[in-house]
Amino acid sequence: MNHYETVFILTPVLSDAQMKEAVEKFKTVLTSAGAAILNEENWGLRKLAYPIEKKSTGFYQLFEFTAEPEVIANLETQFRRDERILRFLTVKMEKYAIEYAEKRRKKVGNNTKSNVEA
Repeated sequence: MNHYETVFILTPVLSDAQMKEAVEKFKTVLTSAGAAILNEENWGLRKLAYPIEKKSTGFYQLFEFTAEPEVIANLETQFRRDERILRFLTVKMEKYAIEYAEKRRKKVGNNTKSNVEA
């Protein structure tokens, strides 16, 4: 099993419910293929570096997961077939990237906890 990280951008014209439904669809694609999702982050609506399909913003979503290499081909095929996806990028993480991601997860977890208490 390899570690992967995928970021995809959903079109900004979706409602909140439609966006969550699309994210659940791709999470299901991964878990049904035997992948284990380690981390999921919703980065929200962000400005794009350049217009894509005449849109200047998009909903960013990140998944960090472990899976067999065959799962990636299926996931990316699903991304290409879904018209709600503007862009996607899947990267195989090497050991230093995995360590950094673990530190980042702990840092994000601590920041979230301290914000709730404040």
